[in-house]
Amino acid sequence: MLAGVSSSYYTRLEQGQANGASAQVLNSLAASLLLNDDERVHLHTLASHRDGTIRARVIRGAEAADPALLELIGSMPETPAMILGRRSEVLAWNPVCHALLAPHIVYDAPQHPTTRPVLAEMVFLDPAVHALYADWGAKSRAVVGDLRLAVGNYLRLTPNSGH
Repeated sequence: MLAGVSSSYYTRLEQGQANGASAQVLNSLAASLLLNDDERVHLHTLASHRDGTIRARVIRGAEAADPALLELIGSMPETPAMILGRRSEVLAWNPVCHALLAPHIVYDAPQHPTTRPVLAEMVFLDPAVHALYADWGAKSRAVVGDLRLAVGNYLRLTPNSGH
């Protein structure tokens, strides 16, 4: 109601069943939902497809860290560094990052898709990680925003689904 659209139209938009929402409608929704600038841009990006469907990319197989990035984080022995995948999985970390973030997790866990730590889970469910962030509220909002972005960009996000 705040956005000036019916609940049934809003539901169809949310489900991707309504075609061609105007910029005015999207801006009204963004204002009603109190979206920040990044979220507003993301809303317009999701709605920008002419037929109303999201052209999501399909991910096949498990992600792997780029060898150049592995070399980069290996060259920074005194700086905590990690490589995150699309689903916030830790694809790699250097020893300093591991010691700071998750010494209770086996160091080589990121090397195996079935045992990879997931930063989003760690931020919300691991009290030791939670305590690392002075502004946990801001970190949690950033993690949720990253996950929403990933869902909007990638069709299948289930690990090891092969799709």
